[in-house]
Amino acid sequence: MRRRHLVGPILCVAPLALLFGTADGPAGSAAPGLVPQAERADLVRVEKAQRRLTLLRGGRVLAVYRVSLGFAPIGPKAMEGDGRTPEGRYRIAGKNPDSIAHLALRISYPDATDRAAASAAGVPPGGDIMIHGLRNGFSWVGRLHRLINWTDGCVGVTNAEARAIYARVEVGTPIEIRS
Repeated sequence: MRRRHLVGPILCVAPLALLFGTADGPAGSAAPGLVPQAERADLVRVEKAQRRLTLLRGGRVLAVYRVSLGFAPIGPKAMEGDGRTPEGRYRIAGKNPDSIAHLALRISYPDATDRAAASAAGVPPGGDIMIHGLRNGFSWVGRLHRLINWTDGCVGVTNAEARAIYARVEVGTPIEIRS
């Protein structure tokens, strides 16, 4: 995440955060354990146009979250630095409880198709695409982060939402990112 995309908007919303407060959990606290199997998602769906992340199990909706995306969200990710959130079917490739943003879940972008397309265009595909909470030290922004698309291509949620997602999503879970 680039600081230049985050600092200006945060300074604009800081007074609002003081007025309205946040729904975030404590930053820096231990990662939550997994919930019981019946409450875990077997599919994560991100709908970019609706700025929505849905956790599903057997086609049943478990939870829905409003998200922020890459700073240039329209269209599929084509190269490193384009500010787009990828589109396609991937998997949750790992979890990082010690990320620079609260509780990151790594998405398996780029896959072989993404790497081939970037190679054909002569550009790097980018990587380190995550679902994550707010950057460490900025939990006070809370739900106000949704006012803009501020990530470099990730899917951003509040810290409390990141904790809930982290507890319901296992490594290997499919993620479908739609336009």
